Amino acid sequence: MAFDVTKIIGEFPLISQESPGLHYLDNAASAQVPQCVIEAMATHDTRSRANVKRAAHRLADQATRAFDSARMQVGRYLGISDVDEVVFTSGATAGINILAWSLGQRLKPGDEILLSILEHHSNLVPWQMLRERTGIVLRFLPVDEACRLDLTALEQHIGPRTKLVALTHGSNVSGAITDVPAIARYAHARGALLMLDGAQVAPHGPLNLPSLDVDFYVFSSHKVYGPTGVGVLWGRREYLEELPPAFGGGEMIRSVDLKRSLYGPLPHRFEAGTPPITQATGLSTALSWLMKQDLEGMQNHLRQLTDRTIAGLMSMDRSMSRIRILGPPIGERRLPLISFVLKEAHPHDICQVMNDRHGVAARGGFHCAQPLHDFMGLDGSTRVSFGAYNTTSDVDAFLRGVEDCIALLC
Repeated sequence: MAFDVTKIIGEFPLISQESPGLHYLDNAASAQVPQCVIEAMATHDTRSRANVKRAAHRLADQATRAFDSARMQVGRYLGISDVDEVVFTSGATAGINILAWSLGQRLKPGDEILLSILEHHSNLVPWQMLRERTGIVLRFLPVDEACRLDLTALEQHIGPRTKLVALTHGSNVSGAITDVPAIARYAHARGALLMLDGAQVAPHGPLNLPSLDVDFYVFSSHKVYGPTGVGVLWGRREYLEELPPAFGGGEMIRSVDLKRSLYGPLPHRFEAGTPPITQATGLSTALSWLMKQDLEGMQNHLRQLTDRTIAGLMSMDRSMSRIRILGPPIGERRLPLISFVLKEAHPHDICQVMNDRHGVAARGGFHCAQPLHDFMGLDGSTRVSFGAYNTTSDVDAFLRGVEDCIALLC
């Protein structure tokens, strides 16, 4: 089926009902949800709502089968065969925190973790907290002038004490996509594990984690056209089985007495308490919806919107003295998001003008990546990001908004 943006728009109630008054360009923060996801969650809660795993009554059995089916759907999306490696969390942030707590119990003072200055705070703060608890060392891979990871610095930054390399799969500020195979080869050759924060890449189609050769991967539902409150931590079985759980409670144990607890098998040992059952059902439906789309057509569409946006910004300021576009230049591989700086105008003011005068939903600030902005000497940036339902009219509304901001704020 060929990609048809008009048909896609019709599947998203908020977009189709608000259009043309709304130009939603904040997809890197949260994408909208299609009607099928809304219906799947409503159907679950009106017909099968119950807790999972242990109860023997009919509703609990239906809920458990739905939850297991969601795990299988995630496995298909990630391209993995062992679905017990899929751990449901409350989001990518929770997945990284779980890994930091669990892996951190096995690290010693002086062990090193390699991050980068591109990282979202979710892939920085948990490791800083671990450093405070254990005395590990954090090292940071630098970036080049286009805010891409500088892979020439790998040799300097991965050594015999490096236990984990934890990097973004794609930057939520620059849009730069990480060359994962090159990093995986280098890290594994030196005995380090590799984790990717896939929050920005996962929305753009099924993944093949075996081909990426990573050891851990996290992503969030709300960026892949699914509900909030659920995400995924995937890890290779041999590593997950070695790690102690991060949280204790119900559902994650094999047996408990007053002296000790024996933990359950994967994935349950990492899913303490009642899991996000309804949300997992919604995530499963969102991934199924994505896998049915013409993904090549969708990616071409998003690439065209991205290039149109960059070209439009460049045409307003051919000397690039007033507008600074962050990330790889036009034509290079990047995510469908653009962060830019309009000199003499604060990002929050730009977003206010965009919203109030042009109906454009954009995002301004650090985008939870303050170290990257500090490195570039910026007090923030303005970001627009595209989803499957966006059109050239959204781009044009945004570009008119930028022209308006220049007239009003500069």
